[in-house]
Amino acid sequence: MRRFGKRNKCMSLCVLAGVLALTLFAVVVLTACGDDAADSSGDLERLVVGAVAVPHAEMLDFLSYELRGKGIALEIEVYADYLLPNIALDAGEIDANFFQHKPYLESFNMENGTTLRPVRSVHFEPLALYPGITDSLDDIPQGATVAIPRDPTNGARALNLLHDAGLITLSPNAGFYASAHNIDVNDFDLQIVEAEAAQLPVLLPEVNFAVINGNYALENGLSFDTVLAVEEKASEAASRYANYLVTRADKVDDLAIQKLAEVLNSEELRNFIESRYRGRVVPTF
Repeated sequence: MRRFGKRNKCMSLCVLAGVLALTLFAVVVLTACGDDAADSSGDLERLVVGAVAVPHAEMLDFLSYELRGKGIALEIEVYADYLLPNIALDAGEIDANFFQHKPYLESFNMENGTTLRPVRSVHFEPLALYPGITDSLDDIPQGATVAIPRDPTNGARALNLLHDAGLITLSPNAGFYASAHNIDVNDFDLQIVEAEAAQLPVLLPEVNFAVINGNYALENGLSFDTVLAVEEKASEAASRYANYLVTRADKVDDLAIQKLAEVLNSEELRNFIESRYRGRVVPTF
């Protein structure tokens, strides 16, 4: 049997002590790193933004990682209609919302006595005329039903699209404040059916045509290839009905809101919009 001498014992003890020291050092380092990570996560500022599911919530979700790098923990509240996100924002339940164009916001503020403010223009969703019972504008029956959004701003926008498509003629001064009362010529005796914008895709099989907002068309999987008329990218509607990030008057200059506005106009988001939506959503920056 081989015996270790005192020198070998000493060396063995030294090696063991070194291993233990390194192990202890590693544990301390890992613990410190873990503490730093926890502290880093805890330092993130919580920002709650309301949005409709498509495309707005998808765009926000795409940006959430980049926002973490800027110190923002983004939480997205998804809403099924256009009313609740503004109500929640005014009540302080969320910090901002992203779903609406400026005329809709102005109408909401006027009707509800609120002071919600636009922060940054992001994109335009062309409003389009989709076929329902009738699949062509060459074979429109008399008395055909056309469903349009009920809210005044999108309703006027829909009527202008029908006017541009030659289905009706609006009075000359109606413009973007048009209502059904401004229809001067209606050779097809079209029956205008007003409904909540979110319900229009559901109503499509029951009407001859429907003018549908881009986000709800996307959300319900309607093919853009089937549209019979669409707002042009270079039209006045494209600039007038751009979708905005919106917040309360007291939060307009908030740093977290401004950081969100910045990434909502980034080249990364532009590329995401163009590759994912292929013309159904158009960047305005």
